[in-house]
Amino acid sequence: MPTEAELDELMTRPSPGLIAELSTVDGDLVVLGAGGKMGPSLVRLARRAVVDGGLDKRVIAVSRFGSGELAERLAADGVEIVRADLTDEASLAGLPDAGAVVYLVGAKFGSHGNESFTWMVNSYLPGRIAQRYAGARIAAFSTGNVYPLTPVTAGGADERTPPGPVGEYAMSCLGRERVLEHFGSANGTPIALLRLNYAIDLRYGVLVDIARRVRDGEEIDLTTGNVNVVWQGWANEVALRSLRLAGTPAVRINIAGPETVSVRKLAEAFAARFGVSARLTGEEAPTALLSDGGAAHALFGYPSVGLHQLIDWTADWVRSGGTLLDKPTKFERRDGRF
Repeated sequence: MPTEAELDELMTRPSPGLIAELSTVDGDLVVLGAGGKMGPSLVRLARRAVVDGGLDKRVIAVSRFGSGELAERLAADGVEIVRADLTDEASLAGLPDAGAVVYLVGAKFGSHGNESFTWMVNSYLPGRIAQRYAGARIAAFSTGNVYPLTPVTAGGADERTPPGPVGEYAMSCLGRERVLEHFGSANGTPIALLRLNYAIDLRYGVLVDIARRVRDGEEIDLTTGNVNVVWQGWANEVALRSLRLAGTPAVRINIAGPETVSVRKLAEAFAARFGVSARLTGEEAPTALLSDGGAAHALFGYPSVGLHQLIDWTADWVRSGGTLLDKPTKFERRDGRF
């Protein structure tokens, strides 16, 4: 199992392909929403690619940065810090110019009961960003939740599958995509829409959710019986490399692991490693929220850290009391209420 420092180093180690492709993207790189779960590692990955490639490119992290500690650590790594509230028009207008933008901003947890704010953040705000950066390449994170639940035996929804969002969070994320598509076409802005299911960092993610429940003797409902998971370091790399592929009309890319993963088998795998019995309840439904990541694998290769390695690392991490973010994914929800 890696230490936390080793985990961060591994997650932010750029591949030769990333360095080569980032060198073809003109201008500086702005990462909006850099203070969230994926932002810090994505920003560090980009900065290391710039340094290792000797590229003449600034990497600028934009967030409210409520905790000064994170901003200071990123600045120490050579990342430029901009503190901004993107919902404030003056802050939005004052953002630095850039040739490329990675957009990570979104509202999910707490969206049930706060639907108007969720729609504002997920659907209205992306349009304002697209207008502000009309001349830039934009890679915007979306979610696999824009797809309908599909039969487990079908291998997951691919980029040609018609949307079928369940619940207002997922609907607002489809709204994000449609608004970005509109401004992309209207302004000639190349856009890549990144539909992610589910990123794995040993400090949070579906594997951590299941491992903790097994360790603590909590029941695991098997109704949502299958998931996709993918190494976050690879997901970050795909996001950055997708800037080169951004287009008009917008390009859609599923970011998911190559396996349809059984929740039952995950729970049993963690139980075996912990020397306990998994408390399983319910029966697997014939459908689940699943994405086919085959197109991304063909473009960028398979994830650099595979499923079995992630299971082993997560088991060791949770058992040894590694740092956890305490941000459950709620992957088991089938009604779209988060």
